[in-house]
Amino acid sequence: MRTRDLLKNNAVPIVFAGLSIFLVVASRMDPVFLLQEVITRLSRNSFLVLALIIPVIAGLGLNFAIVLGAMSGQAAVIMITHWMTTLSAESTMLAIFRWQGGLGGFLFATIISTPIALVLGWLVGKTLNAAKGREMITALMLGFFANGIYQLIFLIGIGTVIPMANPRMVLPGGVGLRITIDLFNPVGRPVRSIGAALNNLILPQIGLIRIPVVPLIIVACLCFFIYFFMRTKLGQQIRATGQDMYVAEIAGIKVNRIRVIAVMFSTVMAAWGQLIWLQDIGTLNTYASHEQVGMFAIAALLVGGANVKRATIWHALLGVVLFHTLFVVSPVAGQRLFGQSQIGEYFRAFIAYGVIALSLALHAWKQRKSK
Repeated sequence: MRTRDLLKNNAVPIVFAGLSIFLVVASRMDPVFLLQEVITRLSRNSFLVLALIIPVIAGLGLNFAIVLGAMSGQAAVIMITHWMTTLSAESTMLAIFRWQGGLGGFLFATIISTPIALVLGWLVGKTLNAAKGREMITALMLGFFANGIYQLIFLIGIGTVIPMANPRMVLPGGVGLRITIDLFNPVGRPVRSIGAALNNLILPQIGLIRIPVVPLIIVACLCFFIYFFMRTKLGQQIRATGQDMYVAEIAGIKVNRIRVIAVMFSTVMAAWGQLIWLQDIGTLNTYASHEQVGMFAIAALLVGGANVKRATIWHALLGVVLFHTLFVVSPVAGQRLFGQSQIGEYFRAFIAYGVIALSLALHAWKQRKSK
C-alpha cells in the first residue's frame, strides 16, 4: 500500500522523469553539453521557482503574479543601463556600476527593484485578500493587467511623459525603448551593464563544463533561508494560515496581514530572480522577457511534484532539472524521431501549459475523492 501511495503522490515527477530519460536517449545528445545546459539553467531559473513556495504554503496557491516582480527587476535594469550609457567615462558613479565586471550595477539594480517589488506585492496581496477562494485566476489576471501598464510605460511613456534622450536605448523616433537591450556592451564600448555580473565572479571549469558558482551559492542561500524562515514565528503563522484560515484567525493570527506578507516575499524574490536570469542571458527583451516567467516557473514547480497546496524546496529544484532537461532535448529529439525540430518546439509549449492543467486536474480529483 505504501508503494502504491508513493507512486500516486509522485505520479507527475515520475512520469516526467521517465519522459526525460526517453527523450535524452532518443535525442542522442552529447552528455557533456546536456549537463552544461542543465547546470546553467539550474543556476538561472531556480531562484524564480523558489519564489513560488511561500505563497503556496500560505494557502494562496500558485502565484502567477510573480510576473510583477519580474517587471520590477527589469525596470531596475533599464534604469541602471540608462545611467551607465549616459555617465561620462570619468564619473565615480560609473566606476561603482562597473565594479567587479558589473557587480556594482547588479547590486544597485537589486536595491532599486526591491521597493518597487514591495509596493507591487502589497497591492497584489490586498487584491488577493479581496478575492479569497479565487486567488490563482485573480493573480493571473493581475499579471495581464500589469503587463499592459508596463508596455504603456516603456513603449509610449518613454520619450513623452518620461524624458530619456538616449539614442542607444530609445527607438529612432524618440518614443519607446528598443526591443532588445544588450547587457554586455550597451554603449558600443567596454562598459558592461549587468551581463554575467555574477557568473564571471567564480567560474571554474571541470573538464569541458563551466560551473557558475556564485548564482548556485545564492540559490543555496535562498533554500536555507526558506527552510529556517518557515521555522520562525512568522513562518509558522504563514503555515497555519495556509492550513486553515478560520482556525488561524481564531488563534489570534491576522490572516489578511500574513497573506500580504507572503505575497510581498514572493514578489521581491521574483524581482531578484529575474535579475539573476537577465545577467545570465545577457540581453533584455524589453517587452517580452517577463511574459512567460510565471508560466514556466509554475510549470517547473509542478513537474517537481508540487501542487496548489503543497510545495517544498525539493519540488522546486527537482522540477527545474526535469523541466529544463525536457526543454533542452525536445527539439533534438523531435528532429531525430520525426525529422522536424519544430515538433520539439511544440512539445515545449505543450509541457509548459499541459503540466499546469494536469496538476490542477489531479488536485481537483483528489479533493473530490477525499470528500
